[in-house]
Formats: sequence, structure tokens, C-alpha cells
Amino acid sequence: MAFSATFSASSSPCFNLACKTRRPSLSQSIYFTKPSAIRASTTLDYANASVDGKPSSPLKTNDWQWRFKENLINIYYEEHVRENDEPSQNILLLPTISDVSTVEEWRVVAGDIIQRDSKVNWRATIVDWPGLGYSGRPKIDYNADVLEKFLVDFINAPNSPVSHPENNLVIFGGGHAASIVIRAAKKGLVKPKAIAAVAPTWAGPLPIVFGRDSSMETRYGFLRGTLKAPAIGWMMYNMFVSNEKAIQSQYKSHVYADPDNVTPGIVESRYALTKREGARYLPAAFLTGLLDPVKSREQFLEIFAGLEGKLPILVVSTKGSPKRSKAEMEALRGAKGVSKFVELPGALLPQEEYPIIVAEELYQFLQENFESKV
Repeated sequence: MAFSATFSASSSPCFNLACKTRRPSLSQSIYFTKPSAIRASTTLDYANASVDGKPSSPLKTNDWQWRFKENLINIYYEEHVRENDEPSQNILLLPTISDVSTVEEWRVVAGDIIQRDSKVNWRATIVDWPGLGYSGRPKIDYNADVLEKFLVDFINAPNSPVSHPENNLVIFGGGHAASIVIRAAKKGLVKPKAIAAVAPTWAGPLPIVFGRDSSMETRYGFLRGTLKAPAIGWMMYNMFVSNEKAIQSQYKSHVYADPDNVTPGIVESRYALTKREGARYLPAAFLTGLLDPVKSREQFLEIFAGLEGKLPILVVSTKGSPKRSKAEMEALRGAKGVSKFVELPGALLPQEEYPIIVAEELYQFLQENFESKV
């Protein structure tokens, strides 16, 4: 997610950093301020909740164990299901990677799609990335390859929540998550039937503003090490990231297109995420570019082009994205590998700020590529 900062590019590896972190707001979503209370295969029936005036689908929550080297990491996921006996087809929804990434951003979209009277019995799974949201946050060396491995393992493991003998998975991803999916698919590590990239990005907050020359990479490394340090790291993180005013400012300036959509509930929800144990480790990598799946626009276009003719890919650009991020999205208009390009309201989190509009576009994509063939 975008990040605003005053960054001193002096010859010494020092930073004058004024940093704000924020996330999308769901005016229609339901927030769980203590998600630990709803884990363990609980089924939540939103009896009083609705999406666009219609009852929402039941939500089941659970955990999946991911083994990475010597670590066994608890991965939090949610399933939106339609209660019937028909065979289901899976949609995997991946939150936009940022310091306050969360499954919450996709809940309304998932519920809206699942409750529709369609020819296909869609089942939606939203998963929190390791190091983010309500998943475990161990102190490991996070980078794009680690997140790609998690994605591949989560999809392909025999005990995966989205495992299916026919490998009929559709993937929706926001921001960096979309680009990591595209890269993994180009390598043949995952084989989804279709992909929707919502407000796709590839450059972390600092690299997109200050570049990647050797002197800046040295400074990024210094900042990363400082944020991960035991005492000073927490102090810096609390000052610049784990701060309600900073989160609100970020959301209003470029995460949401309409500042009035940034509610106190959204800010409180995201602030709570920054207080979870190990919260600063992955954001340290994200802010400084270690989670970037590619290093240039040319590579960004190349990973999409590598899937030309192999599967349908929808790209959702947004009208209110920050200038630099918008330019990267627009580079995909008419690009090889992109079968459909649309522009919707929103900024960096349209799926949370305008969930019904995004859900309608995504459902139309599903109809065009799956329901018309049933």
C-alpha cells in the first residue's frame, strides 16, 4: 500500500521519515475487533447483515498450518459458502499487501458474489498472508519469494482449504498480491482458471518514490534493520506506522478515493492489527521494497504477457489511485496477457471502499468465462 514520507537521501544511511499507513474502509463490512474469538471452525451467520439489501452468506473461519523452514506458521482464513449440496467452484481472494493488510477488505465482495443466484455454486476463501492480518507473524526474512512460496503451498498442498481434484481455482488479488499471483502463474507454479488483478501494484512505498539505486538500497536496508530491532524498532514503528492519526491520514490521502469513507471503525480495526505480536516484521520488508515481485515496469508487463492466451485475466484500474500507481495500472491497458481492462471508482482499496461495484464487475467476469459455458 502507498506510503507518504519525507526521506532524506543524504550520503549517510539516515532517514528523516514522516510515515503514514492506512487501509481501505468498508462502509458495509462487519468488523471483528477480536478475531481470535471467531477462529476454530466457527460458523458465523450474519442474521442481521446484508449486502445491497440481501442476506449475506454464512462465514466459516479456521486456521491452516504452513511449514516454512523451521517455522510452523498459523494461517488465518475465512470461507464464504452457499448452503447446498451442489459441487462448488473455488475463488481465492488475496488481500492487498501492506502494513495493515487484512481479510476484512474482501468480505463484502465475497459475500455478494456467493449469494447470487448463479449457474455455478461459487465458494470463496479469503486468506491472510503470513506476517499480516490475523495470521502468525514470526520474525523471518520476508521477501517476494517467501510470499510466492506460501501462495504455491496454500494452493497445492493436499490439505489446502482450496484444494480441488479438478484444479478449478479462480484467484482475485489486490495490489502486490495480484502481481505475485501473476508471477507464480507465469512460472507454472500455480494454474488457476482465471485471475482478476484489482488495482495491481508492484513497487513498495519507498522504492516507487525514491528509486532503487545502490545508495537508496543501502538506506532501505538500514531502515529495515532498524524497524526489526528489539527496542528502537518498536519505537519507530509505533511513531510512524502504529499510529491512529497516521493510519487515518494515509487512508484519506490515497488508500481511499473519498476521505469521507474513512470511518473511525476502519481506523480502529487497522490500528489493532499493528499491535499484534510481530506486527512490524513484514511491513519492514514491504515499505523498503523486498516484497516487490518485479523491479521495473518492463518486468511487470512481461509477467502478464507470459500468460497470453493461457487464461482470462481481468485488470481493474481505479480512477483515484495515486499518480505513480495509476501509471503502472494504465500500462496494462491493452497489454499482452490482459483479456479485459476496466476502470472503476476507488484508489488502492476499491474492493473495500466500493465493494458492491467491484463485486458486480468481478461477477460479470465470472459469468463471461464460466457461467456462459455451463
